[in-house]
Amino acid sequence: MQVQGSAPLLSLEGITKMFRDGTRALAGIDLDVAEGAFLSLLGPSGCGKSTLLRIIAGLVEPSSGALHGGEALGGQIGFVFQEPTLMPWATVSENVYLPLRLKGRPRSEVSERIAETLDAVGLRGFERAYPRQLSGGMRMRVSIARALVTNPKLLLLDEPFAALDEITRFRLNEDLLRLWQQHRWTVIFVTHSVFESVFLANRVVVMTPRPGRVSTDLPIELPYPRVGALRTAPEYMALCRTVSARLAEAMA
Repeated sequence: MQVQGSAPLLSLEGITKMFRDGTRALAGIDLDVAEGAFLSLLGPSGCGKSTLLRIIAGLVEPSSGALHGGEALGGQIGFVFQEPTLMPWATVSENVYLPLRLKGRPRSEVSERIAETLDAVGLRGFERAYPRQLSGGMRMRVSIARALVTNPKLLLLDEPFAALDEITRFRLNEDLLRLWQQHRWTVIFVTHSVFESVFLANRVVVMTPRPGRVSTDLPIELPYPRVGALRTAPEYMALCRTVSARLAEAMA
């Protein structure tokens, strides 16, 4: 599944961000994101990865620079935060319905869409459960379903699996890739895990410590579909070593 040659869905030119307290989070980010790409933003904590994601989503204004293409997406952006941020008083189904309700869509019109989305993320049968009744991995699945129910063109994920145990994290990695292959959204996935970035992405962008800059932009030329056996494959381990070395260079 190659995306080389695809027209950029997004172009970032000279994006900088200075917060009011004087913190310089980003410095001159230039980045093109091809339509249909799965791009991982990799870097140490505090390097501005999440800030950059929020700028792309339109949740934060850059201090300078330009973002091209985002305005054309309108409401076609799905965002999955590091914490599920579910409404504890609402059922799984009502949590997933939320973005559609905010768009004014009657529940009767979208019930089938909600059911299909829950089924896609492995939550069939949990429609009437409440967040407190679910495991951490299942709560994250609800959060992903809520982002997907609007059928986004761009999916942004901010370290969504960081707090999960390794087994659950691996399973969700594989489920996310399966859904991406089916729907071909453009994905930008923030992580501080070298292994996760290489497993998921067809392109890894390594950022420097704050203020964040693009240090390395590497294609990940591993075939899809990617399943658990890939994690012990020599070619995967070689790419992980390469990305680890680039990350070490960025932090030096």
